[in-house]
Amino acid sequence: MAKGNFGEHLKRERDMREVTLAELTAGTRIGPRFLEAIENEEWEKLPGGSFTRGFVRSIAQYLGLDEEDLLSEYDLARGVQKTDAPAPYQNQLPSPPRWIPALALLALVLLAYGFFRGGSYAWQHYRANHPAANSTPPPLSTDSAAPIKAPDKLELTVSTSVRSHVRILADDQTLLDADVMPGDIHHFTAAQQFQIIAADGAAVHLELNGRPITSRASLGNSSRRANTIVLGYKDLRPSHDGTARP
Repeated sequence: MAKGNFGEHLKRERDMREVTLAELTAGTRIGPRFLEAIENEEWEKLPGGSFTRGFVRSIAQYLGLDEEDLLSEYDLARGVQKTDAPAPYQNQLPSPPRWIPALALLALVLLAYGFFRGGSYAWQHYRANHPAANSTPPPLSTDSAAPIKAPDKLELTVSTSVRSHVRILADDQTLLDADVMPGDIHHFTAAQQFQIIAADGAAVHLELNGRPITSRASLGNSSRRANTIVLGYKDLRPSHDGTARP
């Protein structure tokens, strides 16, 4: 396209539609000096590149012209030639052989096995030169176990094999003072101690917190006062036979 044809063609299309430069400026937001430079083909006054092509596209849209045809005329008028985009660069380096990853994996396995065998040998050598490493600590003695926590209260169970008069005092308060019949079972609670007085101590059976009082501590054989026994937390200490002892 000869110089002047593109600009004249664009101006003629604008005049045919009775569109002024001011209206085209307002519609496309392109400065009037750029519009005049396009119509006069004063390319040195335009930013060039994609900016001017954008101007031409906006003008074609506003005037109702075919955008691609007008852009082609613009390119011919300005002497712009479209060039195909270069093909993307392709890395032509050859891929590594498939046996290389397999070889690397095998080397890793052999290295791990070597570490394992070396550690095992070192441990055997250490055990051979340090006999103490082979010994196991002796089990803890049951005598060193923590002491059993004392109960919060004392619980006394009283029964008789024959009719017997029994008096029970808990923390110096009388809880029972009456005849106890065979088969009767009485339960009492104290904070500190019990005092048991019975007419026939040999017939009275006592349990302190579920532990039977041994025959040596029974009322009939008490070494304290005849037919009287005092029981407290000290009597909950287990004896060798597992029963309570005073």
